[in-house]
Amino acid sequence: MYQALYRKWRPKTFDEVVGQEHITATLKNEVAAGKFSHAYLFTGSRGTGKTTCSKIVAKAVNCERPVDGNPCNECAACRGIDDGSVLDVVEIDAASNNGVDNIRQLREEAYFLPASVKYRVYILDECHMLSPGAVNALLKILEEPPAHVIFILATTEIHKVLPTILSRCQRFDFKRIKSRTIADRLLHVAGEEALSLADDAALLIARLSDGGMRDALSLFDLCASYGKEITLSTVTEAAGLAGQSHLFDLADAVNGRDPSGALAVIGRLSENSIDFSRLCEQLVGHYRDLMIVKTVREPDDLVQGTPEDLERLRAQAKDLPLTRILYSLDLLGDTLGRLSRTAFKRTELEMAVVRLCDEQMGGGLEALGERLEKLERAVRTGAPARAPEPDAPRGTAPEPPVAAAAPTAGARPAPEQRAEKAEGKSEVSPFRDWAKVLSELGRHNGALCGAMTGSRAFTSGDLMLIDCESDFFRTLLRTSPAAKESLRDAIFAVTGQKFSLGPYNAKKHAVAEVSADPLDGLLKKASDLGVPVELK
Repeated sequence: MYQALYRKWRPKTFDEVVGQEHITATLKNEVAAGKFSHAYLFTGSRGTGKTTCSKIVAKAVNCERPVDGNPCNECAACRGIDDGSVLDVVEIDAASNNGVDNIRQLREEAYFLPASVKYRVYILDECHMLSPGAVNALLKILEEPPAHVIFILATTEIHKVLPTILSRCQRFDFKRIKSRTIADRLLHVAGEEALSLADDAALLIARLSDGGMRDALSLFDLCASYGKEITLSTVTEAAGLAGQSHLFDLADAVNGRDPSGALAVIGRLSENSIDFSRLCEQLVGHYRDLMIVKTVREPDDLVQGTPEDLERLRAQAKDLPLTRILYSLDLLGDTLGRLSRTAFKRTELEMAVVRLCDEQMGGGLEALGERLEKLERAVRTGAPARAPEPDAPRGTAPEPPVAAAAPTAGARPAPEQRAEKAEGKSEVSPFRDWAKVLSELGRHNGALCGAMTGSRAFTSGDLMLIDCESDFFRTLLRTSPAAKESLRDAIFAVTGQKFSLGPYNAKKHAVAEVSADPLDGLLKKASDLGVPVELK
């Protein structure tokens, strides 16, 4: 019968345990000196060697011919503990045997002398799962056990273990194993198993295992089922990393402030029946990776992914401010909580993605931070910084335009002045640089710019009227002062002039005819600048 690699290559002595030398050296010295504790507590993440070291301790204290604190693995006691025939070494899953009756039975059995070895050893795995009654039943015998009894408690959640348990045990903290250490072990196992394992593939397996040797061996075992040659592409396919490109596409759209592109990605994923809560979790993980790449000089061991993924993460994070990454993590975390409480999961996620495209739409400190960043950019570049204009109350008419200065004597009247006003309508002129305004707006507020696709603008003095059919645009202007301010900033960057904003209404406004004569435009500019011009 085939035996899984993580079982076949489980260490049998302290010297074979990799990555936990600070623990194995102490345990080996204690056993060699005969001064081992009556109770141990092993804590650490999964697959780091807690249960393995527990069994090695059980063998070492009972071994008939120990070698420098290590079990010989040849005597009857060592072989019996390995194959489970020695009943004095008991491994208990505290997750399923966590009742007070289970511990009472253990306590009654503990007082009997061992049948075939020197010490009766109890290994309680996931001891934090013990019920309060079971803990109380265990406390007394754990503090003063019979001389022939040793307790070894193991847990992945040390914060759930009661202080009364901690104070009665000798504690050892198992660390996550470094990726290079895991990769070297995998290369050794591959050589013994007559498998070809590339070094970069071994490193990727190590990173994906998150510091756990057991997980690394299990993934390596899966890769070996693909063939004798294990390459980087083999690991990528076996680990299911090939289908992560949609996260990069979605993040590219969000980082580029393109809400329409981001929503299109979600739409394609929805057609493939993706779970939106799972997608939100993946986005949280993706922006966590961006945060690590942005802040850590050597992020290879902290980011799970292929080298190509890591390079793409670096490219995404290069021009992305850390404040925006943190804002995205906060927003996605809040969204993940709301997704569990709503039936409209797609809508909730789409709202979050639109907010990610523009921090100002989130309001609060993020919007304030965006405005401060804008002011800092203005100071650095020397552009004039200006305070935002107060919005007119709802229902009030826009401010009347300031009357233009009288033209200089001899100057021809501008085309707008020559055109006759339509009956009952105010006259406005087309604003020719509107495309430049939208381009400038798109660099700072992609969501608003996307909503204004196909729009146009007209001016009358210092009043600018916008013709846009998007309901989303009207909602933004009505409810978001930050959106209106970003539009004013874009207009000011193009024109150098402050405008009051309002909606264009064809029933109230007449568009002035513009003369094709280029001289008219020159005369109007001269008049605006106060330059006297006389025609002869």
